[in-house]
Amino acid sequence: MLVTMKDILDKASAGNYAVAAPNLWTELDARAVIDAAEELRAPLILDIAYPANPDLFLLGQIACYFAKRATVPVAVNLDHGGEKKQILEAFRAGFTSVMIDRSACPFEQNVREVREIVELAHALGISVEAELGHVGMADQYETDGEAALTEPEMAAEFIRQTGVDCLAVAVGTAHGAYPKGMEPKLDFKRLAAIKAKTGNFPLVMHGSSGTDNELLRQACRQGINKVNIANDLCQAAAKAAKTADLEGNHAYDFSAVIYEAVKAKMKEMIVIYGSQGKAE
Repeated sequence: MLVTMKDILDKASAGNYAVAAPNLWTELDARAVIDAAEELRAPLILDIAYPANPDLFLLGQIACYFAKRATVPVAVNLDHGGEKKQILEAFRAGFTSVMIDRSACPFEQNVREVREIVELAHALGISVEAELGHVGMADQYETDGEAALTEPEMAAEFIRQTGVDCLAVAVGTAHGAYPKGMEPKLDFKRLAAIKAKTGNFPLVMHGSSGTDNELLRQACRQGINKVNIANDLCQAAAKAAKTADLEGNHAYDFSAVIYEAVKAKMKEMIVIYGSQGKAE
């Protein structure tokens, strides 16, 4: 069933668990992750990012089609929304949630531009995610991994001024694959302070891929309610394709190999996030 992200995350925050938010590139990804969620009776958020999918309208409608047919709650969310026209296109495509990312902007500009989108989205029954602090890139983690972590009191003020439905926070993770031998350092004290200052508000983790599973499990029990995942799913698919026998007529098995790999990884992470059995 197609729902808003707010519907899913308010329950996750109250229940102290996190919901998977896999990035989609194709119809095949949508089938794999929704099937995983249905088997584990878990809610799900489908993230679609403009850089990976320039045709937001098409992929958004495909995602909404599968979400409506699903037997578990599924939200369709624009990930890292940039220009206003991208966000408006997501509205037209049927997205039930959007993220507006102005985390690289000064606080006042971030508030102003996010609040504008919140007013538009809420009038249409669409929920909004924003980011405060800045989750950078994993290949630059050694130099700026702790440069723009979220301040708890500023998070509370940001939520009050913007009216957002959930907030992505910077507590030590980064986007993409970490350099070999490097692991992120999660600031659990900061996470706990943000959760307390914001009144148990739904919090989002970006850049989860490459983070130790036990650290993820702990984060999802200490305040994180949505976990974005992309690189780990891509790595699972790539590894499966490299090791599968796809010679000759076995090449026709390619899609099935990718599907099974993504589905298996998604099921593994849903259990770690603690959302299995939480679908109503």
